[in-house]
Amino acid sequence: MADGFIRWYRESGATPVFAEQVELFQAHGIGLVHPVSGAAVVLDVEGEHVLMPPDELGRLLGLRVASLTMDWWISQDVDVVDTYTYEPWGCEIQTLWVDGLTSEQADSVEAAVLAAARGLPTPTRAVIVDRRGRSDPDDWDAAVLHDGEVLPAVADRVLVRDPLKGKLLRKSPELRSEETGAGLTLLSPARPL
Repeated sequence: MADGFIRWYRESGATPVFAEQVELFQAHGIGLVHPVSGAAVVLDVEGEHVLMPPDELGRLLGLRVASLTMDWWISQDVDVVDTYTYEPWGCEIQTLWVDGLTSEQADSVEAAVLAAARGLPTPTRAVIVDRRGRSDPDDWDAAVLHDGEVLPAVADRVLVRDPLKGKLLRKSPELRSEETGAGLTLLSPARPL
């Protein structure tokens, strides 16, 4: 099993929307800039913190040439590690690791991601919420990125659009379904797993 995560798949937009995402996350109490250092924090390949101006981080993400791992900040001592990947088949993936957060902190991260998924102009393919890590984030790639038929079980919630919505409901008709707008549907188990 993996650690708890929220994985957000979205189309690659012609215009980067990272600045707008930062604003939406900030509205949910999650900042890009560390409260004390005043800089964005990127993790290098050895896991060390590298400070940089937020606009430079946005520029690097906009280049879409390599994966980056960064921190979002709930407080000066509580961070959320976010791995940002650009896939060559036209999809951006963010995986936010929520293990080690309190339930309230994880709620804030989930609310921020769902608000951004519904509020940004770049279409969302899916948001996978597995806060207890019952699956591995990569387990969802085949279904979301390649229209695969192997579907992991929905642990907490998924925000999806068709055709993945239809596949998940055929596999697990007991899932609760709630239309959220922008062509997205929130699916969750009728009973928590």
